[in-house]
Amino acid sequence: MSISNEALQKVLQEIGQKKVFAEQQLSIVKQQQAVKNRETRMLQLTSSEVESLPKETKVYEGVGKMFICTPIPDVQKRLATESDAVKAELANLKKKEDYLEKTYENSKASLEQVLGRAGA
Repeated sequence: MSISNEALQKVLQEIGQKKVFAEQQLSIVKQQQAVKNRETRMLQLTSSEVESLPKETKVYEGVGKMFICTPIPDVQKRLATESDAVKAELANLKKKEDYLEKTYENSKASLEQVLGRAGA
């Protein structure tokens, strides 16, 4: 079964576009993961600093352009909630990364297969 040059070119173009799109999205996801990893680290550092404070220490949180005195347990609760949210986002980004890597590899394999057939 032979494929016409026009059809072959169209198939190659479509597969190439999928491959490039997956590659671009993969780099975006990796950048997003780096940002979330930094957020996780900042939350961990802040949490450890707050835990090391004496219980009677006044802690202030920034809200807009002002600071509000907040009890330490409330700050710790907020930090834990934010940390859980970031972990969930990281898990979703990991799933997206896996999907995009598979798409990229499949596109790459399809291109090699089509080119192999065309050369044969």
